[in-house]
Amino acid sequence: MPLVAHSALPSFQRLKEEGGLVIAPDAALHQDIREMHIGLLNMMPDAALAATERQFFRLVGESNQIAQFYVHPFTLPGLPRGAEGQRYVEQYYESFDDLTQKGLDALIITGANVTQPNLSAEPFWQPLIEVIDWAYANVTSTLCSCLATHAVMEFRYGQKRRPMGDKRWGVYAHRVVERRHPLVCDVNTRFDVPHSRYNDVSRAQFEAAGVRILVESAEAGVHLAVSEDLFRLVFFQGHPEYDTISLLKEFKREIVRYFSGARADYPPFPENYFCLQTQAILREYQELTVAAKAARAPLPALPEDILIPRVDNTWHDTAEAVIDNWIGKVYQITNQDRRKPFMPTVHPDDPLGMRG
Repeated sequence: MPLVAHSALPSFQRLKEEGGLVIAPDAALHQDIREMHIGLLNMMPDAALAATERQFFRLVGESNQIAQFYVHPFTLPGLPRGAEGQRYVEQYYESFDDLTQKGLDALIITGANVTQPNLSAEPFWQPLIEVIDWAYANVTSTLCSCLATHAVMEFRYGQKRRPMGDKRWGVYAHRVVERRHPLVCDVNTRFDVPHSRYNDVSRAQFEAAGVRILVESAEAGVHLAVSEDLFRLVFFQGHPEYDTISLLKEFKREIVRYFSGARADYPPFPENYFCLQTQAILREYQELTVAAKAARAPLPALPEDILIPRVDNTWHDTAEAVIDNWIGKVYQITNQDRRKPFMPTVHPDDPLGMRG
């Protein structure tokens, strides 16, 4: 069903050019289709702000639910922005205060870059708590991605994430471990998910919090889990929203950091992402880069035109299916009372309608 381009946000035009179903507000007025309003709290830094928008907009817009999707991006005070990033936010993003007045059916919260060893020391910590507390009381379901999952697990459940030492970085095989839950209904029971993080909330910590685990990986740990009421909070530790080349772009940024001296070692390959032939090409490029750095020569250009066609996407279809299930359940719950479409109406004894 379509995304409604209800603002001048450039991502709408970009998605339309990609072939996505994006319609203008005047066209939406002529369709007798239920509106769904989904907030996107985008906490990513400037360089990834628009790309993260498109990734989540794309997944929402690919849902099969009979609805018109209004996605409302906003961000938090305290997140560092450059002049261009700040102008972008001021021009295209909505305010949290306005959205609390309008109401939302659902909320997605992205990850964020952190600068402090403790999340509670981050400048966005208290504003994020306020958003999540409001959403828990007023929004049918909130989907937390990566850093947002770690923050909620700490301040709501007292389960603090733990450093892993090395970065968990790559594409990992996962398995559905609780197949009855509607979020994984008709989803492949085995599928891949990208991860990119230095910290982890373990299975034991999720279980201690009473959070139900739906999907996990022998290598990467828990990916998908839900709160004790089975739906109000949805947790991702991985990044199923990633584009095919997201990890390639991240690898390129790490190479630039190495070349500039921001990191001491040349970055390793993301695991299970590059095929053997691509790795061979990249090892040759590594030799050129190391030699150029030693000679104080310019950084050689990464041969992206050769690399990109060799990178596979083994996760997007399942990510699409999970988001479709999530939106479908939000649609079902909010449609229980069309007079109050943006307020949660979860029955405490049967929040997902699993009894029939």
